[in-house]
Formats: sequence, structure tokens, C-alpha cells
Amino acid sequence: MTSAPHETDATAAALTDPAVAAVALGFPVQDTELANRLADRLTEVDQALEAAVAQADALADDVARHLVDAGGKRFRPLLTLLCGELGDGARPELIDAAIVVELTQVASLYHDDVMDSAPVRRGAPSVHSVWGNSVAILVGDMLFARASQRVAELGPEAVLIQSKTFERMCLGQLHETTGPDKGEDAVSHYLQVLSDKTASLLATSARLGAMFGGAPTDQVEAVAAYGEKVGVAFQLADDVLDIASDGSVSGKTPGTDLREHVPTMPALLLRKRVAEAAPVAPGAGTTADAALLADLEGDLTSDEALADVVRRLREHEVLAETRELARTWAQEAADELAPLPAGPVKDALTEFAAAVANRTV
Repeated sequence: MTSAPHETDATAAALTDPAVAAVALGFPVQDTELANRLADRLTEVDQALEAAVAQADALADDVARHLVDAGGKRFRPLLTLLCGELGDGARPELIDAAIVVELTQVASLYHDDVMDSAPVRRGAPSVHSVWGNSVAILVGDMLFARASQRVAELGPEAVLIQSKTFERMCLGQLHETTGPDKGEDAVSHYLQVLSDKTASLLATSARLGAMFGGAPTDQVEAVAAYGEKVGVAFQLADDVLDIASDGSVSGKTPGTDLREHVPTMPALLLRKRVAEAAPVAPGAGTTADAALLADLEGDLTSDEALADVVRRLREHEVLAETRELARTWAQEAADELAPLPAGPVKDALTEFAAAVANRTV
């Protein structure tokens, strides 16, 4: 999955317009006072993150800083800080919690890119492509260790939350690698992979923020459930973008995941249609579906073959079905926010869920 350049360089003084604030944060925060506070706190997180990844060993230091310096969306620490605003958003523990979730995310990318043989991450060469698989895995482990050290400072409850999240992330990666068991529904399996591998850390980001901000228990549970569902919506929207995006805007070649035969929802829905011999539309049988599936599962190394498959999928109902699934998960995420008081935090979370389902980059 590609990430946009990190955009936290705007100063609080510049964030006087809601539209500017939303762009600078990469998050739809329309309340300028809240946006200013979040921008300042996110700058604190970035500065503390630099220190958190520093290593005495020169090689380890270079490798550990590689993806942090490359930037990224910082959605997870921002979600932590935003949910902290349900209580006292100035508590220092929130900075530590934000660092924990970002360190965990970055470490997972070191391992993920090795397994996927990804050449690029956050617009920079992936760690394993520069230093090799062994170094990438070992430094990823070191970053997980740093996250564990940091979360230990937050107390035993936070340690338990983070360790359970790490376990789910590993299970998600494992199940993505092995695929569904014989007889298991591939779509349900994939949704569980998304929940474990990606959404679990977003849920924890929200939970730790609300918890260490001092929000009531019902609000802590609400934002955790929100984070889980919005994380699934985000990944489903990413599956749509892999096919439907304009590469000149997104910076990602359409069909990148298809070319690598990475499981995505449109491909799984197509495979399910063919297996069930279901018509895709009035006047169209399964012959076209079967032909498309055969090409999808074939050799897509040539740009021409990939472009042809992408074009046909863009015209297929499975793409619209995936987009609708993303919107459904996003709406369910927003529905989880019912216990939150009306105000800018709830508004921002609600708007983010809607933006996730309709994103274009």
C-alpha cells in the first residue's frame, strides 16, 4: 500500500482555514482550534519519534530512521491524539501512546515489505531493497522492541493491549500468506485478514488515545470499535484505488496489487462469481467472467496485459460492489460513535469515515 508524503510542516499559525487544516493534517478536522492543537502535538510526536528510533549502532540507526524520515500519513498517532481530545488532550502520556502505535506500524512495514518483495515504501526504496532481507527483519524486530519499551512506561494495561494487537497483526499476516482453509469462504477470510492485519492497530490507536486522555469507558470502547471498522473500510477503499485510481494523481500504477497477485476484494468477488456460475448482469453470462479471471490469474508482467485487465475490472460490477462494501464499513464505523458527545472530535471522526470510503488517493 502506498503512502502520501507526510504533511505536518505547516505551523499552527498557518492553520487558520479549515480547508488548510484538513490538508495539513491529512484528516478532516474542520475546527481550527482543534486542528492547531493537533498540529502542534503531531509535531511533538515527530520530534519524539526521531529520538525513539535512534540507535547507538551506526547501521542500525540508519536503517531504523529510513522509513521514519520518509514520512507517511501518520494516521495512527493522529487518531490517538484526536481521541485523546475526548478528555484532556494535553496529557503527556498521549505522546508516548502515539509513538507506540507509529513504531509498531513502521516495524510491521519492515517485515511486510520483505514478505511482499515490495521495492518502494512511502516514496523511498524499501528497507530490504537497500540493506537486504536479514537487516530489514532484524531492525524491524528492534523497532518492535522499542515500541514495547515505550508502552511499558504507560503501565500494564497498555502493555496487554499492545501485545494483543501485535498478536493479531501477526495472525493477519500469517492468514494472508496461507490463504483460506479448504471450504472456508474466501471473502470472509479476507475481511478477517484486514481486521487483524490493519484494523486492529487503528482500533488500538483510538483506544489508547481515549484511555490516556481520560475519556469515560463507554467512549473508549466506542472509538476502539470505530477504529476497527474504519480500518477495514480504508483497506477496501485501497482495493478500489488499485484498480480505479489515476496513477498520475495517486503516484501508484493502477493494478500494482493485481500484478503481484495480492488478494484484493474485487478479485475475490470475481472468483466467487465464477465459482458460483452467477451472471454478472442481464445479457451477460459467466463466460466473460471466467475469461477475465483467467487473465487476472495469468502473467501480468507486461504493461499491456495489466492495462487490459484493469480496464475490464473498472467496467465490472465487482468494483462497484467493493466500493459499496467500503462505504458500508465506513458507515458502521460512524455509527459506533453514538456514545460520543457532539462536538469537533466526533465531527472529525465522522467526516474521516466518510472520506475513507470515497478517497481518491
